Amino acid sequence: MEYTTEMRNRLKRIEGQVRGVLRMMEQEAHCKDVVAQLSAVRSAVDRAIAVIVSSNMERCIREELQKGDEEGTKKVVKEAIQLLVKSR
Repeated sequence: MEYTTEMRNRLKRIEGQVRGVLRMMEQEAHCKDVVAQLSAVRSAVDRAIAVIVSSNMERCIREELQKGDEEGTKKVVKEAIQLLVKSR
């Protein structure tokens, strides 16, 4: 699996968001504001997971198709779906 600069940048932004939430907590920000930011972090993580899974799935499906392995292709799709469902 190749982890692109875009994927790394997504995670760096998430890291910054988490640091921001910690600062908010240290400054005793209102719980609604903290929860709102945590929800934004969760959404960003969900999107990062989707990008990584979909990129990996595309690569794996191409490999299976080149082999002519229809069952392997189905297996890759099933695994990707399981990863996405598990992350929720």
